[in-house]
Amino acid sequence: MFDVLIFGGGVSGVSCALILGSAHKKDFARDKKIGLFTHQKASALQDAIFYNAYGINSGKWGSELLTESTLQLQLNYPHIEQIANEKVLKVSKTDNGFEILTNKNIYTSKIIVVAVGSSNLFSIDGLEQYIEPHQKSLPEKNRIQLKNTDHFVDDGIYVAGTLAGHRSQLAIAAGSGAAVGTDILVLWNNGLETHIHDSLR
Repeated sequence: MFDVLIFGGGVSGVSCALILGSAHKKDFARDKKIGLFTHQKASALQDAIFYNAYGINSGKWGSELLTESTLQLQLNYPHIEQIANEKVLKVSKTDNGFEILTNKNIYTSKIIVVAVGSSNLFSIDGLEQYIEPHQKSLPEKNRIQLKNTDHFVDDGIYVAGTLAGHRSQLAIAAGSGAAVGTDILVLWNNGLETHIHDSLR
């Protein structure tokens, strides 16, 4: 049983995982089991190059970021389980959370974070009831989002990135994933305001 499973190894998914991973020294997060499905074939980063993203070297390829970000996660927070080459197919509600069916395995988790793209090819059974047209995309692009209030979809379900209704910008996607991460930390900390910073002090 995972405490959190994140669907998607792009900007918002990895950003969420980094925030959750960085809280591992806090009592309320120390023993949490966190997983990330790093399936990235449909990531918008595959063909991207960045000149306008804060903190990213000018001319950085998105495909490099995909590799480097999961390596950063592995090196700094090895307790987060990265699940490669598996695609989430179905989510079912259970008494204790969710059962997640992939193309290879079955997992259980108390919380899920859906951080895949906003393509209308979205195909995770069990989440269709939350789909609506993307509110910030051109209608002709047929993008979708999951109905949410500040990333919260339903009990135990969060959404991040463009699927949360955000525009497709790296900085926005990263912030969206980080916001979900801090919301989950607040939940684990019994509702007390929580955020995580590393410091030289």
